[in-house]
Amino acid sequence: MAITLTETAAERVKEFLANRGKGIGLRLGVKTTGCSGMAYVMEFVDELNEEDQVFEDHGVKVVVDPKSLVYIDGTEVDFTREGLNEGFKFTNPNEKAQCGCGESFTV
Repeated sequence: MAITLTETAAERVKEFLANRGKGIGLRLGVKTTGCSGMAYVMEFVDELNEEDQVFEDHGVKVVVDPKSLVYIDGTEVDFTREGLNEGFKFTNPNEKAQCGCGESFTV
């Protein structure tokens, strides 16, 4: 079981944490929403919960709760720029389909 970051994503997270001035890492999870049923959720982590799983890649801690890990295990997080748009991109081997707008997925 693992969640990985590309070097580009890790550098971007480090920049966000430095600008924020605190935090031990990034929390990655899922929530029920959208056309396909699930969407990725990212937020900064200031403290760990007892049940959290912690993965470290390129010097960044990625924290995942056990319920989300079932859906996102094996996911690689990248940071991409396409024209004027930039953001995190998720390559999840568990995805069966994405909605047309790319905001949600199903497993």
